[in-house]
Amino acid sequence: MYYVKLGNTGIDVSPLCLGSMGFGNPNTGFSEWSLDEEKSRPVIYKALELGINFFDTANIYSYGSSEEILGKVLNDSANRDEIIVATKLFMPMKKVPNSGGLSRKEIFHQIDKSLERLQMDYIDLYIIHRWDYETPIEETMEALHDLVKSGKVRYIGASAMYTWQFAKAQFVAEQNGWTKFISMQNHLNLLYREEEREMLPFCQDQKIAVTPYSPLAAGRLTRDWQATTKRFLTDNVAVSKYDQTESQDRLIVDRVAKIAHELDVSRSQVSLAWLLQKETVVAPIIGATKEEHLIDALPSIDLRLTTEQIAYLEEPYIPHKVVGAI
Repeated sequence: MYYVKLGNTGIDVSPLCLGSMGFGNPNTGFSEWSLDEEKSRPVIYKALELGINFFDTANIYSYGSSEEILGKVLNDSANRDEIIVATKLFMPMKKVPNSGGLSRKEIFHQIDKSLERLQMDYIDLYIIHRWDYETPIEETMEALHDLVKSGKVRYIGASAMYTWQFAKAQFVAEQNGWTKFISMQNHLNLLYREEEREMLPFCQDQKIAVTPYSPLAAGRLTRDWQATTKRFLTDNVAVSKYDQTESQDRLIVDRVAKIAHELDVSRSQVSLAWLLQKETVVAPIIGATKEEHLIDALPSIDLRLTTEQIAYLEEPYIPHKVVGAI
C-alpha cells in the first residue's frame, strides 16, 4: 500500500477508503442489508491488514450503530494515531424539533454523540452530509471552526452539494478567518459524472481532496445488468439514483466488462482505476461488505488505463439528472 496526501493537508491516507454504511444493526430500519458487528469485524480487519488507514461513517448510518461498530473494532485492533476516521452529520436522527441540520446547537450535540459512539477523543475529518437551507452558513462554519479549535475535530469536509454552495462556504470561512473544508465527498462514478462540470474543476483549483462515494454505482458497475444481490433488491436509495437511467447506462456497464476482459482484471478494478486517474480524486469510498470486495479492489490503485480505454468508457455518457445535491 502507498499513501497520498488528503488534499492540501499534511496527513497521509490510503488511496482507498473503507465506507461503513454497510455496517450496523440491520433491525434499525435504516437498511436490511447492513452487517452486524460479528460480520463487520472481519471486513474491517482485512482493510487494516491490506494497509487501508482511512475509514468513513456517519451518524445516520443505522442510526448510530455503524459508528459504534467501527469504533469498537478500530479501538480493538488499530493505533489511533495511525488511522484517519471520518464521520458526518446533517440527517435527522429522530423525529423531534432541532434534530438534523447544521445549527450550532445540533453540531455541538452531534459531535459529542459521535465521539461517544466511536469511543474516541477526536474525529480526524468531520463532514457536513448535505447543505442546510434553513441555517445561515456563517453559523455553521463558525461552529465547525470552534470544534477544530476545541480539539474535538482535526479537519472538516463537505459532501453532496452544488458547487456554488461549496464555494460560498469556503468564502465565508476565509472572510472570517475560520477553518475551511479540505475535502469534498461527492457522487461520482462512470454512470454519474455530473460533478465533472463544476465541482471537480473547483476542487482542483482550490487543492481540495475529492473522496467520491458510490464509486461502483452500488455494485451496478461490477456485474451484468441483469444480476441481482440482496442490496440490489432492498436498497431503495440506489434504485432512485440509477434505475431511471437504465437504458443510458447499460452500454457503459457493458464497456466496463469488455475492458476488464481485455485486461484480465475485474470490473470493479476498471471502474476504480478510471476514478483514481482523475487528478482531484484522492480516495474513492469503497462500501465493502465482504473481505473479497477489498481484496478485489486493491489492485485498482496500480492499474493504469490508456487514453483510448478511458475515452471508450466515457463516450456513451449523456447528461443525467442531478443526484446527491438537494
